[in-house]
Amino acid sequence: MLRTDLEHQMFPLIDSPPVRWRIADCPVPYDEAVATMEAEVAAIADGQVPELVWLVEHPPLYTAGTSADAADLIEPDRFPVFATGRGGEYTYHGPGQRVAYVMLDLKRRRQDVRAFVAALEEVIIRTLDWMNVRGERREDRVGVWVRRPEKPPLPDGTMTEDKIAALGIRVRKWVTFHGLSLNVDPDLSHFSGIVPCGISSYGVTSLVDLGLPVMMTDVDVRLREAFEQVFGETANDV
Repeated sequence: MLRTDLEHQMFPLIDSPPVRWRIADCPVPYDEAVATMEAEVAAIADGQVPELVWLVEHPPLYTAGTSADAADLIEPDRFPVFATGRGGEYTYHGPGQRVAYVMLDLKRRRQDVRAFVAALEEVIIRTLDWMNVRGERREDRVGVWVRRPEKPPLPDGTMTEDKIAALGIRVRKWVTFHGLSLNVDPDLSHFSGIVPCGISSYGVTSLVDLGLPVMMTDVDVRLREAFEQVFGETANDV
């Protein structure tokens, strides 16, 4: 069902140019992605270029956010591990996972980091809505979650839930970077080398794991539509 509520919209000022929309056509090394974001964020903050959303996939790797606990890195030698300045704990990136690096100037929108995070969650939830998947927020857990009634309940009797999307952001001079990751068809066994986001009681899932054999290109179309509903107009980055 298409969501029409306006609560989480963060449109820019009227005179703002469209957000550049860029899609990497091959896996991007993580250190290269960070260097690119650093340069783009500096240029956006200085008013030299419009805002940017950059969609990528990465080779298999783990990242450690600013709140990461070393004990949550279960298999440190399995994949490369990168310390990163985003918020959050350990997460996995790899093929089959759509990572969206979102570089927006909140001075042109709303200087409210909590509202920005809620708006990113809204983009994910709307994207999932188009595929008849109900994504939900949880006050005590970061990310977007789906209920799994077909799985055994948790020890306390509550319904099992799996994470389908993660968020982790950083803000510099009111320009955001890092962003979100949505599991389309990654190898879910790769998450076992960490405690994802420091949460051990719940699992992870993907669109394909939920029985939706979608292509990354299809997800990208829906993701862009959802982004434009929440954040405003985009234009292909050339």
